[in-house]
Amino acid sequence: MAYIDFMSATHKSTSRDYLARVNDPEFPKAKAATLAKQWGYDYWDGDRRINYGGYRYMPGRWAPVGQAMIDHYGLKPGDKILDIGCGKGFQLYELTQLLPGLEVHGVDVSSYAIENGKEEIKDHLQVGNANSLPFPDDYFDFVFSVTALHNLHNYDLDKALREMERVGKNNKYLCVEAYRNEEEKANLLYWQVTCEAFCTPEEWEWWFNQTGYTGDYSLIYFE
Repeated sequence: MAYIDFMSATHKSTSRDYLARVNDPEFPKAKAATLAKQWGYDYWDGDRRINYGGYRYMPGRWAPVGQAMIDHYGLKPGDKILDIGCGKGFQLYELTQLLPGLEVHGVDVSSYAIENGKEEIKDHLQVGNANSLPFPDDYFDFVFSVTALHNLHNYDLDKALREMERVGKNNKYLCVEAYRNEEEKANLLYWQVTCEAFCTPEEWEWWFNQTGYTGDYSLIYFE
């Protein structure tokens, strides 16, 4: 297991007004979170004050992360790749463009995201839950999950980490939200609309040890 930062540059490219998110008169935090946790139109393509505000494919946006994964893990044509919490499949699609010949699979709890997935790989995406992956043991050469598993309650998070370990061979990577101090904790509470696992880095390490997760990881913070 190693700490590998693929995500912070992308994460930090977004500016955030934390207080405005909490105090918006039309979509106050509780209302926004209630809508977001339906994982439907509002979460992906609804008002920006709820979540993404239009989650659309932008050529090249996901390429740096994809290339970093390819280079670090030595991925090659024919490798089987799984994205847990794949959304509309943009990261998987970018991987296929950077390295043709990959066999990609994506799982997401949102039927809306799968129905509106990237057309070129839509047949490789399916609705499913991270706590019960429909794949055999050691099936994938690389399994990754980006900003998804912190959305699980503890009882599902435990199962999901064990499942990620089960279906992957050697190479696994996940990125989750975390906080290191009270300011980052408050910012995370203000900004998030779907997070259920609010953990410090030390708590995430406890989760990995508890569940036997041996893959790599990184953490994003709301500074």
